[in-house]
Amino acid sequence: MLDRRLLKNFDLGLLFVALVISLIGVMTIYSATRPVLDAEQQTFYLKQLTWIGLSLLALFFVASLDYRRPLQLAYIFFGIGVALLIIVLVAGRIGMGAQRWISIGYFSFQPSEFFKIFFILAISRYLSEMEQESELDLRKLTKITAIFLLFPVAFIIMQPDLGTALMLIFIFISMVMIFGIRKKIIALVVIIGIISVPFIGNIMFQSLKGYQKYRIVAFIDPSVDPRGIGYHIIQSKVTIGSGGFSGKGFQKGTQGPLRFLPERHTDFIFAIFAEEWGFMGSVFLFLLYLFIIIRGFHTARVASDKAGCYLAVGITSMFTFYFVINIGMTLGMAPVVGVPLPLMSYGGTALISNFISLGFIESIRMRRSFLSY
Repeated sequence: MLDRRLLKNFDLGLLFVALVISLIGVMTIYSATRPVLDAEQQTFYLKQLTWIGLSLLALFFVASLDYRRPLQLAYIFFGIGVALLIIVLVAGRIGMGAQRWISIGYFSFQPSEFFKIFFILAISRYLSEMEQESELDLRKLTKITAIFLLFPVAFIIMQPDLGTALMLIFIFISMVMIFGIRKKIIALVVIIGIISVPFIGNIMFQSLKGYQKYRIVAFIDPSVDPRGIGYHIIQSKVTIGSGGFSGKGFQKGTQGPLRFLPERHTDFIFAIFAEEWGFMGSVFLFLLYLFIIIRGFHTARVASDKAGCYLAVGITSMFTFYFVINIGMTLGMAPVVGVPLPLMSYGGTALISNFISLGFIESIRMRRSFLSY
């Protein structure tokens, strides 16, 4: 039974902003896939509405739980997540050159989306159990990296999914930095990183798939092949630029419906939004995301224990990476690595995982005045 006192701390503002962004996403998906040339995509916005309903149920369910209970099972969840990543490599469904989905009948899901949550839970528990330690030394940092980061990142890169792999690394760095690392270790890592960048970079570049190499080349200079590898970035910039200051208006954009812009309802959904709502609309959208990010870090600051703090930092770091990299992709300021815009891009698995993550933020905020249960 949920204590009624907890409901007083439920953050309605966070829920409202997340729902507004999701509904903006539905409107943009509808506009981008409206039946000008592609009748098959007319139902995408209806499917997204269904996913929003399920996502809200997931958020309320997670918020009703004491976040410390899932943390007690964090290592089990982490093991299940790693097992699913292995299953994807062995028997996953292949689509658009990547093997990232598991299909069960008519239902398909992307395990890496849920693994990010399991990953954050596991590291949060591990760090919270090291409260007697003031900082991580080299031995402990190497240990936690080997246990939680090395193999999942390797499995995800093999799918291949470079965007999610980079996200896990970013989340990991954010969480261990909050815990604390000895300054000597930071200096050593930075020096080793600078020295090894050419060697590791070359090894990583050679291990990438052909289309991933092309994306990096296109990021550096899209004009090298404007009809091929640079097409996505060039068209995205054209789409955003055509919106001008105030935009063309809802359903008056052309780049999406006329299919000039690929992945217009998923990875490049912001470009469609910017074309229709312009610079002013984009600023409004950025403020909505900024509200969620600020709320997430504030939750970490007011959490009643270290575990809640680490959990909130991990989740907020994930949203920050999602947002910054996706917007950077559409503006040509980051390589195209297949990172969707959180809460807006079409896709059920990503949307549900986003709302589950926000459910944990709500759970932490609701219990910030209660030390035990």
